[in-house]
This record gives sequence, structure tokens and C-alpha cells, in this order.
Amino acid sequence: MLKLKNISKQFDDKVVLKDINLEIKTGEIVSLLGQSGSGKTTLLNIILGLTKMNSGNIVFNGVDVSNISMKERGFNIVFQDYALFPHLNAYENIVYGLKNKKGSVTKKEIQEYIEFLELEPHLTKKIGELSGGQKQRVALARTLVMKPEILLLDEPLSALDGVIKESIKERIKSIAKEFKLTTIIVTHDPEEALTLSDKVLIINNGSISQFGTPHEIINEPNNEFVKEFILKQLQIKRQNILKLFEYNYA
Repeated sequence: MLKLKNISKQFDDKVVLKDINLEIKTGEIVSLLGQSGSGKTTLLNIILGLTKMNSGNIVFNGVDVSNISMKERGFNIVFQDYALFPHLNAYENIVYGLKNKKGSVTKKEIQEYIEFLELEPHLTKKIGELSGGQKQRVALARTLVMKPEILLLDEPLSALDGVIKESIKERIKSIAKEFKLTTIIVTHDPEEALTLSDKVLIINNGSISQFGTPHEIINEPNNEFVKEFILKQLQIKRQNILKLFEYNYA
């Protein structure tokens, strides 16, 4: 279990996070949802160990990791732009991080991850030859072979659309279930958060507006911000889909 206790963060005079308290169970998928500048990415980076908090504690499986380095925490992130090496092929990208982690993962395990993500036909391709969905799967495989304690995803679906986006959603769900891997996702899209996650944390101006299941958030919004943010964003998305449908089939 991951526990965040009274997490606060400010940059100079700007308060970004205020007194964040949160518990995430092992194997849960939790989305950090909010508007641009709400503090969700800062919170993800604090969990990762990339950004230091001003106050509070991070406790993982009963151990306070607040002052433990990013490398020693064992949490791994898939960045929004995938951060793959263009001069290496897909397989070389997948195993790149293992150069400094020898003996921890067998060739059989690597092959299992590759097969799980259906990457076998693409292993010898350079990154520029891959589609967006294939790049995302390579980035996921590269993270999984490192055997992370927690998987962090920064806007994992933002560069994808249609069938590919739905496919990656299902992959992420399968990964969390198959490997009992706690997964934390940053997104600005309510539809993504509500359809992908076990629980959703809605952040507004650095504070928690609501933390609950998708059902609770849709049917029992804590406040007007949650209600308006969720409904407004979903209505905009539906309108865009209808416009696209009309354009394509008019």
C-alpha cells in the first residue's frame, strides 16, 4: 500500500499542493485528474522521487520512503513522449535499462513481457518505424522488465486516438491485474480516468476535491467543481465526437 501523508509543495511563493492525504492499495489503478496547472503532475513527480516536497511523508508498504532516492524507491515512469531512443530498435529500447540491473530479470521473463504486449513482430524495427500505439507498448515493456514496485504513467493516451487508445487502455488494465502492479496515471481527460481507473483523485488548485470510484464521482460528486468539471468535459467530448461523426458521414 502507498500512503501520502500531508504532502505540500510550493515553488517560490506559489503553492502547488496543499495537504494531500491519500491511500492507494496494491494493484489498484488510480488516476490523478485535473485541469492544467492543478498540481497533478507535481504530485506524480513527488511520488516518483523526481521532485522534493516541502512537507509530508510518503509511506510504501510500511516503509517511509520520503527521503529515499528515486532510484532506490523502485518506482518507474512512462513519460508522455515515451522517451525512447531513436537510434536503437524496439528490443534494444526494451532491455536498455537492464545494463545496470544485471541478473534481476531472465531472458524468459523478458520474452513473456514481449509476448504479453504483442511486440514480437516489431522487435527489430527502429522507433521511427513504429506507430504511436507500438511505441507506447515498447515504453511499457521497457518499464515492466525493470520490475517496478509502482507503475507511473504521465498522460499515456494523449497522443493516441480511436481503436489504438482503447487497446492501450485494456493493456494497462491487464498489466495491473496480471502483475498486481499499483498503477498511477496523470490525465486531464475525465473520460479516460473514469473508464480506466479503479479510483480517481480529482485535484483543483493543489487540493483534493474528491477521491473515489468512478461510480461515486459520477453519481455522488463532492462539490460543484467536481460536478461541473466532469460534466462539462464529458459534454465537450461528446459534442466533438458527434461533430466528427457528422463530418465523416455527411
